[in-house]
Parts: sequence; C-alpha cells; structure tokens
Amino acid sequence: MNQPLNQRPYHYQAPWQAARVSACATHHTVAGEPLYPARFTRVLAFHPPGLAAARDKRGAFHITMAGEPAYARRYLATFGFYEGISAARDNAGWFHLHPDGRPAYAQRYLWCGNCQGGRCAVRDTGGYRHILPDGRPLSAEYHRYVGDFREGRAVVRRADGLCAHIDEHGRPAHNHAYPDLDVYHKGHARARDRRGWMHIDRDGLPIYPHRFAAIEPFYNGQALAETTSGEIVIIGEDGEVICAIGARR
Repeated sequence: MNQPLNQRPYHYQAPWQAARVSACATHHTVAGEPLYPARFTRVLAFHPPGLAAARDKRGAFHITMAGEPAYARRYLATFGFYEGISAARDNAGWFHLHPDGRPAYAQRYLWCGNCQGGRCAVRDTGGYRHILPDGRPLSAEYHRYVGDFREGRAVVRRADGLCAHIDEHGRPAHNHAYPDLDVYHKGHARARDRRGWMHIDRDGLPIYPHRFAAIEPFYNGQALAETTSGEIVIIGEDGEVICAIGARR
C-alpha cells in the first residue's frame, strides 16, 4: 500500500526514481543490482508515470519497473514521458503517445520535442512551431526554430534570423529580439547583442550595462561568466565581478 503523501518523509522518492540506466544501457539497476532479468538493445531513464523507453529486436516501446512492456505495439523510436506524453516515431512520422501506447493525435511531423509547460516543439514542412498535447497548433505562425517552454515563455528564431521570446499563446512576450537568446531561469534569461552576452529581465531589457564573452544562468543570485579578456569570474545580478576563478587555458 502506498503511504499517504502527508505521511511521507521529505526525501520520499517513488520507486522508479531510484532506478538507474546500467553502464551498458541494456537494463536498469537499483543500488547497483539489476532491477529485472530482461535485457534490451537499449533503455533510457524512467520518467513519470514510472515507464522507461526501451528497444528490442521488434522495435521501440516503453517498459515498467518489472522490465515488462507497458503495451504490445512497437515503434521506430520512443523517448521519455514528459507531462504525460512521449515523443515517438513510426513509419508515417513523428508524434506523441500516451502511457498505454495510444497516439495522442492523428497528425505526423518531421520531428517532435518533449512536452514542456503544456506545449510541444514540432517541425513539419512549414518549419518549427509549438502544438498542444492534443495536437492542435499553438498558433499558425512558423519559425526557423523553436525551443521548449520554461517559466511560461519559449525562444523562437524568427524568419529574420533574430531570437525572441513568445508567451504561452504564441504571441511576442516583449518587443526585443537578439542574435542569441536563452529561456528564462528564475526570472532572467541569457541574451547576446553585438557587444556580447548579458542577462535580461522579463521585459527583454538588460539588467546591467556590462557584456561578457560567455555567461551561465544565475545560481542563487550569482553566475559564472567569461570576460572579454578571457578571465573566468563570478558575477552578481548587477553584473559586477564578485570573485575571479582564473584565466581560461
């Protein structure tokens, strides 16, 4: 019997969360021991609801923690479940499927990403765009490329080659575009203009005047950065150097 949520210790893990892909990627282990006797051509990590993508001589599918197929059908490729659906591919193309192996919709694409924030990146003959989990397009507009949603926004590379953020309805999230752009992380996103890399706010504006050769997202108010002179430093949210790590070799 499952323990009620309000009685579980703070470090509670679902049983599948303890499973690891073996070094040979043919099965899963827990604490270094095989989780089941079966062996596959390849397995991927377990994802909610406790299923893992696997492949055997018949094709690709998903398995349970017992190493048993979750459904009878086989596909050309399957991947991990994200927000209840998994990217998959059959002879007609790419799509998403439910944990019981049923396709989530009838359409097929040239490629599918994972479901993040209730939206999925896909590519078809018109280019890249996002769809909803039931296959409906988020908007009619295509882009050169689209990324996953995070914190309610996604990066798209527009027809003019610049990158911008869109909101959950597929509309521009702000009026700014950059040659390179990243998703939001704790309210800030990495962006690059002609002067270099910096962090921007939710309105698409730089949060400091400095520019860097490279930066990472903020981690508890600080970020690793490389100056234009090649020095590796830690910066604060004001862009000022907190400490030096050393020059790049």
